[in-house]
Amino acid sequence: MNGNSVLVVDDEPDIRNLLQEILEDEGYEVSTADNAAAAQDCISESRPDLVLLDIWMPDTDGVTLLKNWQGSGELAFPVIMISGHGTVETAVEATRHGAVDFIEKPVSLAKLLLTVEKALAEGQAANSDAAGKSNVRRLPLLTGGSAHMTAIRKALAEQSSRSDSLLLIGEPGSGRVLFAQNAHDANAKIQGPFIQLRCDTLSATHSVRELVGEEVDGTVRMGYLESANGGTLFLTDVDHLPPAAQDCVRNAIEHQGFVRVGGTTRVPFRCRIMASARMDIQATVREGRLDATLARLISSETINIKPLREHPEDIPALLEAFVNWHVEEEGLPYRHFTVAGQNRLRNLDWPGNLLELKNLVQRILLIGGSAEIEVNEVDRALGVQPNKESSFALRHDLPLREARADFERQYLLKCLSEVQGNIGDLAKHVGMERTHLYRKLRNLNIDLDKVRE
Repeated sequence: MNGNSVLVVDDEPDIRNLLQEILEDEGYEVSTADNAAAAQDCISESRPDLVLLDIWMPDTDGVTLLKNWQGSGELAFPVIMISGHGTVETAVEATRHGAVDFIEKPVSLAKLLLTVEKALAEGQAANSDAAGKSNVRRLPLLTGGSAHMTAIRKALAEQSSRSDSLLLIGEPGSGRVLFAQNAHDANAKIQGPFIQLRCDTLSATHSVRELVGEEVDGTVRMGYLESANGGTLFLTDVDHLPPAAQDCVRNAIEHQGFVRVGGTTRVPFRCRIMASARMDIQATVREGRLDATLARLISSETINIKPLREHPEDIPALLEAFVNWHVEEEGLPYRHFTVAGQNRLRNLDWPGNLLELKNLVQRILLIGGSAEIEVNEVDRALGVQPNKESSFALRHDLPLREARADFERQYLLKCLSEVQGNIGDLAKHVGMERTHLYRKLRNLNIDLDKVRE
């Protein structure tokens, strides 16, 4: 037994049982919940080391439950979101509210175990590095030969000797957090931790308590401001801070201190402030959504980060860097994108930016294949079938769960026909582990012998 406990929250019994069986085989202690209320009971009774949380549930959806945990201060464990209907937007939203990763159904056994191990390892590393700088190897985002990436590297290099505030403007997934971490790690003057606060997760009711902490019956609970002392406080999407929280942060910066809720002693506030926003914060000031003084205090210097679609010439270098990172950090087999495969990716919009590209690379490496990654494999990973019309008959007359099962059955039968009934080729084509695939086929009443006749 590895001693780590995992809570699986999913309303589908087959999925819960499968995940429990897989994780227990790997030595994890697993408990399960079929809805948000049951999950809350489990959290209250015993805090797990990790939670696998389904997004779509009958009582309360997973993102709302995640927000509730974050707002109440109960989110003291990594959460991995799971969904059969995942989109880039959903993944980004879940990440904003505290999720550490996002995996799609049908769940790949390899990706499941890799993601769980990584989340647990990074959570433990964050705890052990709470008093100093992290030793976690950052994602290689500072690569590429475009004028934009050259300017970003130069601007971040200048941060190695700076202590004034820094504002990063860019879309979600564009690397704002990792660029801020890079600036923190490279600064020899700053020896404390890097503390990230996702501003849109703070509730208006509890935001001040979360920021300054509290004292109750002689017990002290530190808030974000105190945790960042001696290091860097990074305010993600700062324009989403509730008004009371804006006043709190502004006063702490101006007076270099604060008082905990329920306390009387003034706590010094000494850290570097970095922040991010999706657009020019002066527009949010004019709209009355951000305090003008706070905006000035957090933006002594501003770096604008372009979305990936505006510097696609960096994609080949990023692909190679991401492949190398996944090989070195996660033990995945090395593979190389052909020029045609690279060009296919250069022509996409990338709404999820660098995060979306990184996840695509991981998905392709997990499925495995020949040394060269060709265009057709890229298209399969993207879910694209060019110049082909769907032959699937979508059943709008069925309840959602039955319609989904009907679609999955049609999809797998079509894929089985294309691979001539070869289960190994089918597993690679659909991106599933054989064990999970066999169970899926059995649950959908697909008889392999009949398919192969």
